[in-house]
Formats: sequence, C-alpha cells, structure tokens
Amino acid sequence: MMRQACRYLPEYREVRTKAGGFLDLCLNAVLAAEVTLQPLRRFELDAAILFSDILIVPYALGVKLWFEDGEGPRLSPVADRPGFEAMGQALAEAVVEPVYETARRVRQALAADRALIGFCGGPWTVATYLVAGRGTADKREALDLARRDPALFSDLIDRLASASAEHLIGQLRAGADVVQIFDTWAGVLDAEGFRRWCLGPMRAIVTRVRQAMPNARVILFPKGVALPLLHELAQTVQPQAIGIDSATGRAEVRALLSPIAAVQGNLDPEILLRGGEALDRAVDAILDAFHGTRHIFNLGHGVLPATPVAHVERMIARVKRC
Repeated sequence: MMRQACRYLPEYREVRTKAGGFLDLCLNAVLAAEVTLQPLRRFELDAAILFSDILIVPYALGVKLWFEDGEGPRLSPVADRPGFEAMGQALAEAVVEPVYETARRVRQALAADRALIGFCGGPWTVATYLVAGRGTADKREALDLARRDPALFSDLIDRLASASAEHLIGQLRAGADVVQIFDTWAGVLDAEGFRRWCLGPMRAIVTRVRQAMPNARVILFPKGVALPLLHELAQTVQPQAIGIDSATGRAEVRALLSPIAAVQGNLDPEILLRGGEALDRAVDAILDAFHGTRHIFNLGHGVLPATPVAHVERMIARVKRC
C-alpha cells in the first residue's frame, strides 16, 4: 500500500516520536528500516516500501529542507537562475547514503519471497515543491515559471531527472528489487505539459537506470492523468508496471494498459477509511476487473492517517482470500 508505513500505525507514531523530526527519521537508517518493516510484521504484505521522502533528492542537491508539524515540507525556493545555479549538480553522499543503508538493512531482514520497493518523486512533482518552497493547492508557481522561463524550468527538470536516476540506481544497488517514480501532481498538466515535464523526464530517468542496471524493474505512477496519456507513457517508456489512481476506469485500463505492463491500483483510500461492506465490494470489483491480467492490488493513493488498522486487515484478508 502507498504510505503503508505512516501515522495510521501506532508503532510508527512511537518511532517517529523517538526520532524527533520527520527528516531525522528519514535519515536514520536504523529507525527508517524499522518503520519500513513494521507493516510486514502486522499484515500479510508482499512487499516493503522503503521509508523515505521524495524531497530527499533536492535536499541532497543542497536545497534547505525542513518539515513544519501539521503543515508539511518547506524548502528554500528555487525560482530563478541564481537559485538554480546555487544547487549542487550531484547528490551529497552524506544525505543519500543513509537511505541506501536503510535499503540494505531492510533487504537483509526481509524474507526471500518479499520484495523491497524503492522510489523517487517525478521531476515535475518535486519541482512544484521546489519552485514554491512548499506544497500548494494549484501548483501555480511551477506552472507560471514553466510558462515564463521555459529554459530555466527545463534546466531544473533536467537536473532533478539526472539526480533522481542516480538515486534510484543507488537504491537498486543497495537491494531494492523494483523502483517506482511517483509523479503525484502530473494531473494538473495539459497534454503538452505532460509530455514535456512528465513523460520526457520519466523516459530519461528510466533510460539512465536501465543503462546502469539492465534488469531494473520500474513502476510509473503519474496520478490524475487521462488514460490516453497513460497509454502513451506506457508505450514510450515500457515500464514493468504502471500505477492508476482511484478515478481511472478499470475496463479501459484493462484494454489499453494491461497488454503493455502490469497494472497497480486502484482502491480509493477513502473507501479503506470507511471500511465495512463497502470496502468488501470495492475490493471484489477491482479483483474481478483485473482477473486474468498482471495486477498488483494497491490503493489509488496513500493510506489516510485516520484509517483504522482493522480496515487494513480486512482488506488484505479479502485480497488474499481470492
């Protein structure tokens, strides 16, 4: 499950308190490995998802990063040429090495039949935080910079794509079995913007990863993107799997995407939060829709913090029953 190690688990909250800040937890290999493994001790899951954050990449490029309780991440904005020039060109080892050590520890602790999933953010999504210095509702700052100074924005996207590829390679070398690229805010882009700022950078990242690691397995998840563009992405990049959100039509996905790649998703996290018979029906509908295809059962986005543990148990039991 996306965000399967997070605030809905009491044991996660306990470790988070021990670590101090969120960034301290991400960069403490012992504690990050612990919270990565916690969901697998509770639930019959097939994979661990490396505990980290998509903003580790800009942080490793020298951008100031901190987290405000209840408000999310804050960064020193990179919205002009001097700000871009002040960024590093390579990942700082002191920042990314704890992430790779976390991966090594988790892989050593996992059973052979359990996978470890590493990840990074899509360059577009990371840029929306970086340009604004925080998360925003409409991503207007990034959209405006891309329109006003496309050369600068292209340089920023290219820098993030190069660093993200190196970060994924580092995770694979440390023991990740598969890596996923989350472009959470891809859905705010029009078709031209999607091709330029999402599809192109994803293709560049995957190409570089496969050059270094020819057998690398990659999942792409551009949230909120129309199915024709998802199809174009899958055809162009040829990932092993592609994630779909809760709004994407399953019948159409089966027809267009399943012949190209495995499909991951698409349970609505709100339904998991509510639980009960509605959850059972939603699980059954997804399993029926993708029966006979390559499908990874997952949510259409992250576990909501208020989700009862019992609902997660019920969902997993129903999936495993089938």
